[in-house]
This record gives sequence, C-alpha cells and structure tokens, in this order.
Amino acid sequence: MEKLCTLACKAQSLLNKTRAVDFLGPLALRLYLVPIFWMAGSKKLGDIESTAAWFGNPDWGLGLPFPELMAWAASLTEAGGAIMLFFGFGVRWISLPLLVTMIVAAVTVHLQNGWLAIAEGSGFFASDRTAGAIERLDVAKDILREHANYDWITENGSIVILNNGIEFAATYSIMLLVLFFIGPGKASVDYFISKKFNQC
Repeated sequence: MEKLCTLACKAQSLLNKTRAVDFLGPLALRLYLVPIFWMAGSKKLGDIESTAAWFGNPDWGLGLPFPELMAWAASLTEAGGAIMLFFGFGVRWISLPLLVTMIVAAVTVHLQNGWLAIAEGSGFFASDRTAGAIERLDVAKDILREHANYDWITENGSIVILNNGIEFAATYSIMLLVLFFIGPGKASVDYFISKKFNQC
C-alpha cells in the first residue's frame, strides 16, 4: 500500500510539472475562437444594411427589435472580440458580450433545428428533420454518382447536409464560459497588465 501511495505521489508530482505550460489551454481556446468571430463579425460589417434587414424582418429574418442597433452591436462585438481574444486583452470582459451573441444566435437561429450542426440519420440527437435530410442526401449522392464524377467531387471530403442546429453555438458558448472564469492565461496582454498593475 505504501508503494502504491509513493507511486501515486510521483505521478501527481509529474502531472503538476505540466503547470509550467498551463497557458496553452486558454491560449488554444482563444486562438480557436478568433477566426470564428472574426469571420462572423467582418461579414456582417461588410454588408451592415443587409445584416440589419435580416435582424429586423419578421418574415424572412429574425424579427429582432432595434435591428440597426442589434446589427452594429453584434458585428462590432464579434469582430472586436476576435481582436481582443487574439491579443488576450480584456478577455474576461469581452467573453460576456460574445456569450450573449452566441445565446441570441442559438435561440433565434439554431434552436428550431435541434442540436446537430450536420444532419445525421440516427443517434441520440437525430430527429425527423435530420433523418429526412439524410434521405435527401442519399438521393443527391445517387444522382451525382450517375451523372457526375462522384469520386472527384468527394475527393476532398464527404458531402453532407447542414442542419444548422445549436451544436456549434453551444460549443462556442462553453469555451467562452471557460475563458470568462479562468481568464486568458499567461500568454496574454491581460496577464502582463495584471503583473504590472497588481493593485486590484
């Protein structure tokens, strides 16, 4: 029993040595989220009128109140948030508005489609909608096999149907929640600011 305890202590000590590079976790989260929010925000900013129209229109859009304000707020939060995440500046502060944009997107755009981002015909999160999508996908594949060069078309990846469920929005929300609580890590502007002005 004593040998087992000694071995466990040595293993734990070895594991604790990895804390020297514990900045890698939050850095990876930040850098993973940067292109996601940059592309979403800069695309909206590139055509802010269309974004506002989509946000406000109840027939073919989201039907949100104050669409111009909401479009600018979402766009600037996403694009500006990407820059802040990249440098690790104000990460805990920007995580909250980014989290709000993800929750709004999940509820207004993705929730009606269920969980899955990519349609699956079976499994725990499959639904009638995704099963129907797979039926249509199989028909599309048969048409492509008969009338096109299917091997060339699928050479760089399989053909799938986007279900556009809440899976990605939920994943990004969890990542932002983690960053809010643990902060940006040592490889960040925030860390150097807190080291220099460790008053608060």
